Amino acid sequence: QSMLLWLVAVGFFMQSLDATIVNTALPAMAQSLSESPLRMQSVVIAYSLTMALLIPASGWLADRFGTRLTFFVAIVVFVAGSAGCAAAHTLTGLVLARVVKGLGGALLLPVGRLAVLRTFPRESFLHAMGFVAVPGLIGPLIGPSLGGWLSETFSWHWVVLINLPVGVAGCIATWLYMPDSRLPGVARFDGLGYALLALSMAAISLSIEGLSDLGLQHAAVLIMLLFGLVALTAYWLRALQQSHPLFPLALFSVPSFRVGILGNLFARIGSGSMPYLIPLTLQINGGYSPFEAGLMMIASGAAGIFSKQLGTSVISRGGFRRVLIVNTVLVGLSMASFALTGAHAPRWILLTQLAAFGFVNSLQFTAMNTVTLKDLEGSLASSGNSLLSMITMLSMSMGGAAAGGLLDAFVQALAPGPAQTPGAFHATFACVGLMTCLSAWIFWQLEPDRKSAGQRHAPASQALKE
Repeated sequence: QSMLLWLVAVGFFMQSLDATIVNTALPAMAQSLSESPLRMQSVVIAYSLTMALLIPASGWLADRFGTRLTFFVAIVVFVAGSAGCAAAHTLTGLVLARVVKGLGGALLLPVGRLAVLRTFPRESFLHAMGFVAVPGLIGPLIGPSLGGWLSETFSWHWVVLINLPVGVAGCIATWLYMPDSRLPGVARFDGLGYALLALSMAAISLSIEGLSDLGLQHAAVLIMLLFGLVALTAYWLRALQQSHPLFPLALFSVPSFRVGILGNLFARIGSGSMPYLIPLTLQINGGYSPFEAGLMMIASGAAGIFSKQLGTSVISRGGFRRVLIVNTVLVGLSMASFALTGAHAPRWILLTQLAAFGFVNSLQFTAMNTVTLKDLEGSLASSGNSLLSMITMLSMSMGGAAAGGLLDAFVQALAPGPAQTPGAFHATFACVGLMTCLSAWIFWQLEPDRKSAGQRHAPASQALKE
């Protein structure tokens, strides 16, 4: 059992590391591929969007083919995508390889968590998930600085090549130590429902990105957005008639889940833009090297880990509703504060801003995850957790797309040129901060907290992960 925990922990680490290690290497990638660093958000979006698309199918795949085979294939695909990234000579090739990588990464987290759930008894599950979640916190902490150091000392290719030896070792360990648990008589997969949901997510996210990186005309963007909304409506109407839809609509009859899932979607868009915007502005406007920009990001990650130690007591004293309303505004203000200082501000000011953002952002994730899942019971708990994981990755994708679109729009509005770039970044930080502040209204809809609100522990694994 201890080897299983180590194996799943390494999988968590690979997935969480890859979500952040690329950000500081984007300017180096852009230079190598003869692209503008301001138009590299598709590299980030491709990974997170692909993960969001595949997560709904992860549980069924593990039940149908077994956790061992599914986890093994996930690592193989993840490693193949990493090799494809290193071999890419164009931005299109790099984005396609990131899509392949996202296919593998989407299975690492939920399948690994499912294997632990089925192996460990309920009384020791929380301790087990606490163990495997620690690497998931360390990955974002060292990812930006490691990515900057590798791209600066060697080349950006090593940012992805680092996954190859770890992946080979993971494949061997999976075949030796991963239990082959599966469920007999698995229900038929709702392929049409999945296709409608995946199409809606892809169309909505790509319509946002199409405003900038894809260079689509406004009419094409509008058509794609409408297509996404139509596909989402079609999924909803079809789910009403299905006995086993991907996500039971009964989930949305739980008030805390309904508010929490909407809050996660909109509040995380701003949070998802920051890992893309901050390293970029530090390098382009502040003259930081990739490694220096990565080191600056450690302040945010370290403050986030420290926030985990206080999160439970803060929520217990303040209550979910009060904490989420106030903290959402604080997250938005911490984002907007970067519009007032800029990348040329003294380092101690930037470090203070990054630490403040990391602290309140980590508290936000813990509170949002917990309030979303705390009132779900029975079969709804598993479906709700999967939907929350999907929304998390989708909002990260939309955050990168929104940041890229806003940045490109402000660059054009301020007249293209290096002298206008800092102002475009400032305006983008202000906009994402304002959007996040406005999302506090969603948490206003929560019912007033009661003494028993914090007694449920079902979502502990999800809260620990973030």
